[in-house]
Amino acid sequence: MPLHKGHAESDERPLSVNPFYGEADPVSGMIEAPPKHRLPDGPTPPSAAYQLVHDELMLDGNSRLNLATFVTTWMEPQAGILMAECRDKNMIDKDEYPRTAELERRCVAMLADLWNAPDPSAVVGCSTTGSSEACMLAGMALKRRWAQRNADRYPGARPNLVMGVNVQVCWEKFCNFWEVEARLVPMEGERFHLDPQAAAELCDENTIGVVGILGSTFDGSYEPIADLCAALDALQERTGLDVPVHVDGASGAMIAPFLDEDLVWDFRLARVTSINTSGHKYGLVYPGVGWALWRDKEALPEELVFRVNYLGGDMPTFALNFSRPGAQVVAQYYTLLRLGRSGYRAVQQTTRDVARSMADRVEALGDFRLLTRGDELPVFAFTTAPGVDSYDVFDVSRRLRESGWLVPAYTFPPHREDLSVLRVVCRNGFSEDLADLFLEDLSRLLPELRRQSGPHTRDKSAATGFHH
Repeated sequence: MPLHKGHAESDERPLSVNPFYGEADPVSGMIEAPPKHRLPDGPTPPSAAYQLVHDELMLDGNSRLNLATFVTTWMEPQAGILMAECRDKNMIDKDEYPRTAELERRCVAMLADLWNAPDPSAVVGCSTTGSSEACMLAGMALKRRWAQRNADRYPGARPNLVMGVNVQVCWEKFCNFWEVEARLVPMEGERFHLDPQAAAELCDENTIGVVGILGSTFDGSYEPIADLCAALDALQERTGLDVPVHVDGASGAMIAPFLDEDLVWDFRLARVTSINTSGHKYGLVYPGVGWALWRDKEALPEELVFRVNYLGGDMPTFALNFSRPGAQVVAQYYTLLRLGRSGYRAVQQTTRDVARSMADRVEALGDFRLLTRGDELPVFAFTTAPGVDSYDVFDVSRRLRESGWLVPAYTFPPHREDLSVLRVVCRNGFSEDLADLFLEDLSRLLPELRRQSGPHTRDKSAATGFHH
């Protein structure tokens, strides 16, 4: 969650109230404007409170035009009705809401089957608030397994986690919060994610695991999970080190099973002990829901599982938070039931087709060089072509925002800080028609950008609201 500072005393203006909203004073029919940063002295009529909040939210961007976010921005009305019917159910209270708990269990079983678990009945899994929490739980399991194996040396020895520098920030948070050394494989040349051999070389007796990313947020590319496991197999043959792999499939774990069925990345690889995904990304559910699955009970130490009975019943839980709504879990089950394998395949293929078509058309403009083409995640990244010096990607991002398009511009991490890119995320609901409108707006801006004397960006870190 973002951190917010308190308000300045100079900003004490009350909310602006349209006279039509008033219904409190029997004489004037008006209500006193409520303050912004402290509780009002008394109640505000519901219709007025609604309209005040509604009007302020109109200034948010249009989520359908947000090409930065991976999260789902459209669902069927029936899903919305189900979510509304379940918004008062606390997901953790499985004794009071046993059917909601059963739908969660079925989702775990479906994902275990989808990810080719050798024994789906042995898989242990849970829903989370999103992939960030799922990654934290997976990291905790890796660390605890390592500590159990190294009880004679731990806590004196410092554990480490190996991953590419392109990982999502939740993994940096995990290492910081749980006091694990982050060993990052840098980018090199045109390789924008983890190199399997380089990852294996960073492993030692204190390595709790290696994280492979099935769909990098930087450019949409898959990391070579099978090659990573092979490199770790060779490491074990040479040294005896048995290093597990966690697959962060926040996006790709709900793309690859349908569009890249021959790609081996999941529980078919014996070294993969756990996988996470975001139900609210390409799982096609509104935020926020994620999933974490472990190959078997051996992969998830029992001591991390808590059992409480003060809500009634015996309730095994593994989570960072306790109370959360059951609506998103119900919506996930609805979507899995509604689409099935062929439905998901059709939706994801359409999304990939839109991404690949857009990438080709952006390249054809001549001003840009593609880094990826949307043929793995339905995501593509591009930068300005050699010889383009009148503007940069930050200028493009800023000008597109004028037309309502939110396209992030950002610099890459070590060792490619020299590279600044734009990234387009295509999701269900982003149609060919919207893609046409985007290309029209981008094409219209280019003549103006070409006439600039140079890029207008001075501070790249402040040039966009988007940050990895």
